[in-house]
Amino acid sequence: MNPINIDLHCDLLYHLLRANSTIDDKELGCSLPYLQEGNVKLQVMAMYAGTGEGSTVYGLQQSKLFSDLIKNENFFLFENENYKNPENENRVGVIASIENASAFCDENETLDSGFKNLETIIKNTQKVLYIGITHHLENRFGGGNNAAAGLKDDGKVLIDYIVDRKIAIDLAHTSDQLAYDIFTYIDQKNYSIPILASHSNYRTVYKNNRNLPDELAKEVMNRNGLIGLNFIKDYVDLEHPERLYEHIQYGLDLGGENSIAYGADYFYWKEHPDTSRHPFFFEEHSNASVYPSVNKEIEKRFSSELVEKISHRNALHFIESMYK
Repeated sequence: MNPINIDLHCDLLYHLLRANSTIDDKELGCSLPYLQEGNVKLQVMAMYAGTGEGSTVYGLQQSKLFSDLIKNENFFLFENENYKNPENENRVGVIASIENASAFCDENETLDSGFKNLETIIKNTQKVLYIGITHHLENRFGGGNNAAAGLKDDGKVLIDYIVDRKIAIDLAHTSDQLAYDIFTYIDQKNYSIPILASHSNYRTVYKNNRNLPDELAKEVMNRNGLIGLNFIKDYVDLEHPERLYEHIQYGLDLGGENSIAYGADYFYWKEHPDTSRHPFFFEEHSNASVYPSVNKEIEKRFSSELVEKISHRNALHFIESMYK
C-alpha cells in the first residue's frame, strides 16, 4: 500500500527568497526531490511574513514565486481531481496559503490598500486555500500564539472581506483567545467559513502554545475542519519521536478520525538563531520522503483505513467541500 500524501503547510516559498536557493535544495525538508520521493501529490505552499515594516513585500514576492512554480514542469496547480491526470503522475500539486495577514497588510497602511495587496496575491497564485491571521506575535488583526489578544476590529473586517471568497481560516498561530473569538464572530454573523489548524498538535499530549487545547481541537473537528500533524520536535516531544503517534491517538480520542491530516511544517532551520532547538526535526521526520514509512507505522499501530484518511482523504474532502 502506497497512498498519495497531502501536506497542509511548508515554507518552501519563503526559503526561495534567500539568495541562491532552489527548489532542489536538500537542506530543506520540503524540497522537490523529497516531495517526489514521499509521493506528495499536494503540498500547500505558505506565503509567510513576520509582522513589521515592509511585511507586504514578502507576501507579494512569494506570490510571484508561486506563479513561477506552477509554470515549472515539476509542479502543477492542484484543482478538482487533476492530480489523477497522467501528465501529473510525476509532478507535485501545489496550492498557496497565507501565514500571517501582515503578508498583505502591514501595521500602518489602510485596510483598502491591504485588501488590494490580497487581491494581487490571489491573482498571482490563482487560489489561496487559507489565511492565518497572525503568527507568533500580535498584529493589527489579533493575537498570535505567543500573545494574549483576541480578535481586533480589523480582524473582523478581514473576516467580513473573505467570507464569500472560499478561503479558510487557519488557527495554527492564533492565541487561544483569538481562536475563540473567531468562532464566536463567524457564528454571530452566521458565516460559513471553513476552519483548520494547518500545522498544530495537541497541548494535552505535549504542552506548547502552538498546540491546540482540547476545547479548540474539538471545535475544529465539530466544524468538519482539519488538524495537520506538525513534525517539529517542539510540538511533538523534545526527546521521543514516537510520540507523534500519541498525538494521532489523542486526536482520535477527541473524535477527529475525519479531521487528522499532515502539516509537517518543513522549513529551513539551519540558520535559526536558537541553536538549542537544532535540529528542529527528528531524523524519522526530517523531510517529506518519510511519509511512506510514517504511513506504514500508522497502518501497523492503527489501520490501513486510517492511513488513507490521514495521508490524503480527510484533506481532499475538506478542499473539495470548499469549492463546491
